[in-house]
Amino acid sequence: MSDVAAPPTTALTFPPIIQGGMGIGVSNWRLARSVSMAGHLGVVSGTAIDTVLVRRLQDGDPGGHVRRAMAHFPMPGVADAVLGRYFLEDGRPEDTPYALVPMYRRRMTRSRVELAMLSAFVEVWLAKEGHRQPVGINLLTKVQMPNLVLLYGAMLAGVDAILMGAGIPRDIPGALNQLAEHQPAALKLDVVGQARGEESLLTLDPSEHWDTLPAPLHRPAFLAIVSSHSLATMMARKASGQVDGFIVEAPTAGGHNAPPRGAMKLDDEGEPIYGDRDAVDLSVLRDLGLPFWLAGGAGHPDRLRDALDAGAHGIQVGTLFAYCEESGFTPDVKRRVLDRVVRGELAIRTDPFVSPTGYPFKVVQLDEDDAPARERVCDIGGLRVAYPTDRGTLGYRCPAEPVDDYVRKGGEATDTEGRSCLCNALLSVVGQPQVRACGAEPPLITSGDELAAMGPFLAGRTQYSARDVLDWLVA
Repeated sequence: MSDVAAPPTTALTFPPIIQGGMGIGVSNWRLARSVSMAGHLGVVSGTAIDTVLVRRLQDGDPGGHVRRAMAHFPMPGVADAVLGRYFLEDGRPEDTPYALVPMYRRRMTRSRVELAMLSAFVEVWLAKEGHRQPVGINLLTKVQMPNLVLLYGAMLAGVDAILMGAGIPRDIPGALNQLAEHQPAALKLDVVGQARGEESLLTLDPSEHWDTLPAPLHRPAFLAIVSSHSLATMMARKASGQVDGFIVEAPTAGGHNAPPRGAMKLDDEGEPIYGDRDAVDLSVLRDLGLPFWLAGGAGHPDRLRDALDAGAHGIQVGTLFAYCEESGFTPDVKRRVLDRVVRGELAIRTDPFVSPTGYPFKVVQLDEDDAPARERVCDIGGLRVAYPTDRGTLGYRCPAEPVDDYVRKGGEATDTEGRSCLCNALLSVVGQPQVRACGAEPPLITSGDELAAMGPFLAGRTQYSARDVLDWLVA
């Protein structure tokens, strides 16, 4: 358990519908704000949010929203430094590559850390602007290196809930207690090939970023995203601090899925086979006495009623919100996908190899034969893993980088087969594709299986709002 007791918090009244924290920039502040203002829990995605921020600035910050939020960041000088480095008043010419931010390492410069804090602050601040309803942020446990920093930045903006899965976020609740008091926090960094007994830590000492520490922060509620009742039980009993609830995610959910329990087996289409061992015993969840929401194919009024009847607090919905007017997908992506859904011509594939993480990953099949070839690259670094070098330091590698580079760093060439840079591909679908010699970075769209079954909700339309989703679900 954490050495720091959880500070007093304002009780969060949990709503029956939680909006999913999807992709890179799909669950943006506009979407989260709309859902929260309607009385449910809007959630922003914190994945690669610092890259999203600086690309918005390089595109001229249309509407001035990013700069408006930056002006409220409480650490003096940080916003001005970021504006001076990245803001382009007239925007970036379309054929000019985006300037990159330095990739994460275990130890980062102060300015790089503060840029990440600022990015999470901005997204949460904008989602909370003009109302008093709760807002959450979703982070991936597996993307370890920025998490402490992003949590602190979100807390500076008054975030109300933290949602984390894609791994086992056991140490996050205790870290929230410490960060709320501006005390040093640490998380264990997974290092591939590290000798038994050795340990590497990710650390953040908030006091290093202040001349005078401000008052303690609100400690947000923590919701763990789990795919099994055994993981939920472990989190409830052995997490480093208070767990406030669970989101129980089925393998039909979009993005990364937990792999099937036991040996990986593929069907005739090359997709993972899930079985009885992957089913969640909801009676165990009920006995834990904490609220839980069902996710994965839950975007239907019947699923909401079924969840409530099963003792759940409600549902988490992603895919329906992903294609609404307020989400971060570009209008062209929404149009192309929804046109195919209405015609009944769209398919989703659970790809066991495309993600550098090795987790199965849902991919929308658009059959874009004219799309440019995808270059093997790792210049965002969100999914890099650490490994010990012969010099006694840590190196970093990603199966999506050039094969020779990956092998030179001690990786196995077989690990690179079929892998793609999700960081760049997912930035492309929200209108921030990197420009390369071969053209703009091709998009990769991820959605849950329920996308192909959205016909009854769409009723022939290809445009709708977040409020339309909520009205349909609670009708």
